[in-house]
Amino acid sequence: MHSKISNINGLFLDDVSIVPNNGRVEPDQLNTKTRIGERFHLNIPLISSPRDMVSEAEMAIAMAHAGGLGIIHKNMPTGRQVEEVRKVKRAEAKIVDKPITVAPETPLAEAADLMRNFKISGIPVVGPDHKPVGILTNRDIRFAQESDMFKSAAERMSHEKLVTVHKDIEPEKARQLMYENRIEKLLVVDNEDKLTGLLTVKDLENMKQNPNATRDASGRLKVGAAVGTGNDGYNRAQALADAEVDIVVVDTPDAHQRDALDVVNKISQLQSSKIKVIAGNVLTGEGARALIDNGAQAIKVGCQGRQNGVSVPLISAVLD
Repeated sequence: MHSKISNINGLFLDDVSIVPNNGRVEPDQLNTKTRIGERFHLNIPLISSPRDMVSEAEMAIAMAHAGGLGIIHKNMPTGRQVEEVRKVKRAEAKIVDKPITVAPETPLAEAADLMRNFKISGIPVVGPDHKPVGILTNRDIRFAQESDMFKSAAERMSHEKLVTVHKDIEPEKARQLMYENRIEKLLVVDNEDKLTGLLTVKDLENMKQNPNATRDASGRLKVGAAVGTGNDGYNRAQALADAEVDIVVVDTPDAHQRDALDVVNKISQLQSSKIKVIAGNVLTGEGARALIDNGAQAIKVGCQGRQNGVSVPLISAVLD
């Protein structure tokens, strides 16, 4: 297509049609995998818009399950956006690293608040040496009276069927252990029997039901988040990086501006081995090159807009 229309200016979406040709490829033979920058792969080439109100945690989880990527919008306080990212990262994993724990003397009311706030069904109970001594589940506190909520976790926790495993356990072996012991959680320990993680039947089933999901090295769903320019954009990106966001989208109407280029440059150096940067919108090749030179791994080409007072239709912008 490029060779036929590269010399034509002013092409809108309605000006272009893709004409199908004779083919022999069946839909189930197609490979839809793609990547964003280096070592960031998607199973389908779909990313949600960073625009306001498009994606929060629920939408981002659905996008990741489908093999794409959800971008948490920035029309919210930084703290809430960070929490939306954490919801996605906590939604499921092969192994929950550094799970929330309580001590044996922790009041039942405090443990119940943790389970409710973080939407988890069980909390390991660990001693001073961080070795597991029990597990507190919804079942243990479901029928607790108000007076019981002042009791300690040790008085209500389950401790008879604590099954511990190491992190290299195979999923099928984990399922078998859960089935044999009629439990839904396995405690992951290190060589000193200290708790390092948690493996749940819910996570195992989610991984089985969503084999094409977009996941990080720990089996957690990937998620992106949008930021603006200036100090607020950079500070927001720092907070999101601390929450282990996988990709940051610097979202501004015209990214070929000095403040946008500056924040892209600064964010691209922030935990550079872990975080990727998408930047846009741009409407010209010159703008795209400037973003690349400042560290962007991917470019978002803007919808129809104006560049230097001249209308730039989308197809022409993509070609440029």
